[in-house]
Amino acid sequence: MTEKSLSLDDLRINEEDVFRQMGYDGVWPPSIVAELTATMLERLKVESGPRFGYVTVYASLGGSTLEVGDVKLHVGKTIAQQLRGAEAFVFFVATAGSEVVTMQRQRFADGDMLGAFIADAIGSVMAEHCADQMEHLLQQNIDKLGWHHTNRFSPGYCQWPMSDQSSLFRLLGDNTCGVTLNDQYVMSPLKSVSGVIGLGTEMRRMDYACALCSMTQCKLRKR
Repeated sequence: MTEKSLSLDDLRINEEDVFRQMGYDGVWPPSIVAELTATMLERLKVESGPRFGYVTVYASLGGSTLEVGDVKLHVGKTIAQQLRGAEAFVFFVATAGSEVVTMQRQRFADGDMLGAFIADAIGSVMAEHCADQMEHLLQQNIDKLGWHHTNRFSPGYCQWPMSDQSSLFRLLGDNTCGVTLNDQYVMSPLKSVSGVIGLGTEMRRMDYACALCSMTQCKLRKR
């Protein structure tokens, strides 16, 4: 298991990333939004604790099922197609940490809906950028093998059932990076990302196969 703790600076987040998450794509938000976003990011530089962890395993991919010993992951046809030919697989979790979630909940409890909305957006960006940093470290570690990696894929996308989170966490461990799973397969801290990545000489990052996916509300979807 590889685990690493990061700072907010390590995530290389800028205000524009957060604005885009809030829907201000190419448009500068009102000053009250910009100022509050900057204030929250400054506070999280001191208080936040993003982390990631991953394990590299050899597994068999048959049809749309990935098997690791007695653990079966029903990743679905679309994801299986992207993973086919992999020589190994990485199972990972990346989290923004509990601090930004606590900030969001406190703002909500105080009736500050704008602050809660901004904190929610910051948490989402932090989790994704933490997973991006995990991919950077992963690529450094597999460069010596001449390997590349696929996109990362998570339960809940492309017909991969959320219930497989329990199987994924059997491979990761129940408390990797302080992330736990409840009975509804929801991670805590809430702003966390988990999933699988394929590794190998023939693997490549590709555009997400939006034409084959039924999730019309996915933020990665290309219209």
